[in-house]
Amino acid sequence: MKRLFCIITLINVLFALNTVQAQETQQERRTPRFERGERTEEKESSLPELTVRAQDMNERLTQEIGNARWMRVIYREIDLTKEQNAPLYYPLRPINGNVNFFSTIFQALSENRVDAYEYLGDYEDFSDEHKISFNKDLLDRFYIFYEEVPGTKGDTSLIINESDIPSADVRSYYVKEAWYFDQNNSVFDIKILAICPILFSTGDLGEERRPMFWLPYENIRPYIRNNYIMTSNTNNAKTFTIDDYFRRRMYDGEIVKTENLMNHSLVEYCPTPDSLKREQGRIESQLVAFEQSLYLQPDTAVAEEVKTKSGKKSSSRASRASSTQEAKKMKTPKAEKSAPVRSIRGRR
Repeated sequence: MKRLFCIITLINVLFALNTVQAQETQQERRTPRFERGERTEEKESSLPELTVRAQDMNERLTQEIGNARWMRVIYREIDLTKEQNAPLYYPLRPINGNVNFFSTIFQALSENRVDAYEYLGDYEDFSDEHKISFNKDLLDRFYIFYEEVPGTKGDTSLIINESDIPSADVRSYYVKEAWYFDQNNSVFDIKILAICPILFSTGDLGEERRPMFWLPYENIRPYIRNNYIMTSNTNNAKTFTIDDYFRRRMYDGEIVKTENLMNHSLVEYCPTPDSLKREQGRIESQLVAFEQSLYLQPDTAVAEEVKTKSGKKSSSRASRASSTQEAKKMKTPKAEKSAPVRSIRGRR
């Protein structure tokens, strides 16, 4: 009797399990894929994962400026409409896997691989207090279209199409440079500190310039050091990366600000375009003059003396040659031409 009861109980349990499994299967068929957490990104990320070797390489390429005995911080604006800066701007849309500079950093920011910091205007603060996150507030602030997709745990993910990335509207960058001289290592070099993309948009008051955020260059370098670009119209071979482009300073940018005690930009004390150009030229000449002062220059007095002696020698040689020619002329005087004599016979 007990054996029969156990068999009946086992049959009921198996029937109940089959019923529950059938209900779960039917529920899965009615449930959309993205609610089950099966919806993934439309394509895998093209950005490489940072290996230990890549991180070590980035640390070794980092220029230490803490021991610099002389340093001057320069802010430049890179206009991407200029031909020399065009490698950062094109292609505007992804072509055969090639993307421009802003698309690369935007993808890294959307995947939370790099840290971005709020643009404060007068100064930069790269602390956690001013760190910005990739969320709807950031996208709404710069009018970037996105799609919200609900997840299984009640959270939502943001999906952005490649055509909605404003890579064509970012037409200039702020670049923060440090010109420094490290006396301990006898090194004079230039280090890129940070980069800020500037978004151009058209509103009711015309075209507006909107700096987006600051990105420390050391954070984005691992993702651009393998991104090859074409730097010439006559040579289509992609021989340089974006990292090479910045470290070699192949870009053309005008100075807009230098670090100073009053924290003033050039526009604040240069009211006219002519005065602004003169101030930019003066700062550039100061940087070049300081670099030249680090190296031993030839003595101008000695060079002038050597030049004078060589000039005297050449003049004496020329005078000797001229006197020799005059002496030859005096030694061989020309014969005077005699008048023709008439024949006596001709008279007869």
